[in-house]
Amino acid sequence: MSTKKILTKKSTDFLEKYLNNASPTGYEWEGQKLWMDYIKPYVDTFITDTYGTAVGVINPDAKYKVVIEGHSDEISWYVNYITDNGLIYVIRNGGSDHQIAPSKWVNIHTKKGIVKGVFGWPAIHTRDSSKEEPPKLDNIFIDVGAKDKAEVEKLGVHVGCVITYPDQFHILNEDKFVCRAIDNRIGGFMIAEVARLLHENKKVLPFGLYITNSVQEEIGLRGAEMITHTIKPNIAIVTDVCHDTTTPMIEKKKQGHTEIGAGPVISYAPAVQNKLRERIIETAEANKIPFQRMASSRYTGTDTDAFAYSNGGVASALISLPLRYMHTTVETVHKDDVENVIRLIYECLLNIKEGETFSYFE
Repeated sequence: MSTKKILTKKSTDFLEKYLNNASPTGYEWEGQKLWMDYIKPYVDTFITDTYGTAVGVINPDAKYKVVIEGHSDEISWYVNYITDNGLIYVIRNGGSDHQIAPSKWVNIHTKKGIVKGVFGWPAIHTRDSSKEEPPKLDNIFIDVGAKDKAEVEKLGVHVGCVITYPDQFHILNEDKFVCRAIDNRIGGFMIAEVARLLHENKKVLPFGLYITNSVQEEIGLRGAEMITHTIKPNIAIVTDVCHDTTTPMIEKKKQGHTEIGAGPVISYAPAVQNKLRERIIETAEANKIPFQRMASSRYTGTDTDAFAYSNGGVASALISLPLRYMHTTVETVHKDDVENVIRLIYECLLNIKEGETFSYFE
């Protein structure tokens, strides 16, 4: 298991299809259906909730419950205001980056289907180089080719329509996965692969495993906050992305040193239960899985926080996938890291015994 390649053509094809599908915060259900269809052969049953979180369950009758979790939503925009001459101003749905918007194509999601548009920007010839205006939330705008507001509305576009980028999956230099929304549909993909490996290797777990693909992480960990009260887990191992800090304009004194290709990143933070984290590190070392360390301050900023502080306290830990260019349309991860995160979560599950409390006082 430690050296065998994990990703198959079937799993990589699923990853491509899953990333290419739009799944903006609050509108995740079509992506969740793809994900559930993929893991259906590997689980016993599903749980879903009102807002769209999906959970594949193995051993649903077991009293001791372990969660492995990723989140399914991607950053996006909302239509906020339509001008009389048919231009569209936006607000964020999650942490969308205003600086990358100019000259990008967009998909506006309407009841009539996708309406194409572009983030316009004044030509370089027309700008005053002595006082360049950077892209800001109040000056970026979308052009759908309409002459006025009435024509925009005739297309089915109205205030509240959600907007995503159409950028699709590519493989860069054979071993880098590039796409929008790798944050964090790659997490849902990796936990799905863990379920596949457990099934294919005929592993019988002594506890209930809840493979959880949460919604609405990008606007405050909301999906995890909801589903943890439904599951009431004993342990939660969360996976999300973190920053590769080796590219230009990132200050390592503030951000630390983590890089793609160097292995999963294990977090230190108040929300991370120390004994569970040490079990993960011991598992990595025993299985010769490379890993990196990262320190967070008050919070991890991931669904780990939501699980940790729920239900009177749940032993929680975070295994992150290093990623370049977060919240852009060219988010980039290393294939080896993807495989090693899957491998580490898988081996950790085989190293957890039913009834463990991870208490500091036992």
